[in-house]
Amino acid sequence: MVIWEVDCYRRPLRDAAGQSLWELLVCDRPFQFTYGATAPQSAVNSDWLRQQLTMALQKSGQSPDEIRVFRPQCLSLLQVAAEPLSLPVVPSRTTPTLKRWLVQRSQWYPAQPEYSGEPYDPLAVEQLAPVPMPENLWGDQWRFGSLSAQDLQESLIYEPMPFQVVPADFLPLNLGLPSTAAIPGVIIDAGRRSLPLAQWLQEQQPATLTYIPGAPDGVILAAGLVDRWVLTTFEDPQVAAAGQQFNERQQQAHGLHFLLVRPDDSGMTFTGIWLLRL
Repeated sequence: MVIWEVDCYRRPLRDAAGQSLWELLVCDRPFQFTYGATAPQSAVNSDWLRQQLTMALQKSGQSPDEIRVFRPQCLSLLQVAAEPLSLPVVPSRTTPTLKRWLVQRSQWYPAQPEYSGEPYDPLAVEQLAPVPMPENLWGDQWRFGSLSAQDLQESLIYEPMPFQVVPADFLPLNLGLPSTAAIPGVIIDAGRRSLPLAQWLQEQQPATLTYIPGAPDGVILAAGLVDRWVLTTFEDPQVAAAGQQFNERQQQAHGLHFLLVRPDDSGMTFTGIWLLRL
């Protein structure tokens, strides 16, 4: 599967007339193909983007199966530009190669004559305030948990279940983690609500889970491009200690973690699993 990661947004650059410069960056996942173009903000529209994507296709020699875009400000523009070319544009926070490239280029801009000197964070995306998830979907109980990398990769993901999002790039052994590494997760036993809950989660496109200490403590689900949901809140000190351990294990596992939905704690049936990474 050929995946392109694409961004089109303003950079800390201005042309001779003082207009902000926008930059289109295109790369494939292994970073074997790249394409870039800049234009004044007033010239950036769907026609200009379509022309650039056409030239990128000519340079690449092959059409991508999917174009991933992490920045909501350019998503609709790219979708309009790509539609006549039959290129599917998918919103996704998972654009690791592009994000590394953006960080590298942010260190290159200050040496350019067009550099404006304005504050610039190459990966900044406005985040929405977290909102409670629908109460009618919440299950019977939940807990922080963990699995060894081996049990996760060689056992759990092969269990039959209606929903399973396990990107190959996120498999723990592919990330170089030892088979004994503890992969943290949040496990929800949702009873009769397990299928509606898993369906709702699939629609939201889970991205990350974060334990947030506070009064009360909580677990935040980041989903889609900018959505955030309050998965649960609690004040139990023992659960808070488990939450702190969850965060620590996330760091030790290179940000890897999982969200598991099942009807009960029998270990016999599962409804959905999402393998996530910070």
